[in-house]
Order: sequence, then structure tokens, then C-alpha cells
Amino acid sequence: MTILTTFILVGMIDSHDAHFATVELNTTPASNGGPALAVIPVSAFPCEIYEGKVFYVVKLHDEQDAAIVCQKEPQDEPRRGKID
Repeated sequence: MTILTTFILVGMIDSHDAHFATVELNTTPASNGGPALAVIPVSAFPCEIYEGKVFYVVKLHDEQDAAIVCQKEPQDEPRRGKID
């Protein structure tokens, strides 16, 4: 059996409260399985989160853990979809 050692998942925040975020995760490139749902602690995100926020789960090296990386906000646009 081969273990997946390098991957990038594209995620989006569906909802959140003070402690947990419900997210959708998609593979890159997309597969025919559709998105996976997960619950992730808000403290795992290195940025401010809101509904619709895009992030990535990245694992590039065999000996490193996966990391959450937030999509950069455009400097010239207001935050779209921010409701809280």
C-alpha cells in the first residue's frame, strides 16, 4: 500500500462558532468523489475566518505535517461574504 505523502486540498468555510469551523475540502485536481466535510478547531487557522473564506491544507514533504494556509485577501477589494 502506498501512503499519500504530498497533497494540496482546497477548503472553504461553511460555518463556524467560537470553537469549531465546518468546512468543505476538495482535492486538487478535483476528483469525481465530490467534497469532503470536516470539523476543524478555529484555533488551527492562522487567519481570521468567515463563511466563504478559502484556505488550503498543504503537505509538501514526507517528513512534515500538513499545514493550513489562508488565501490572501485582495488589497483593493472589501471582504466579500464577511458576516461576523
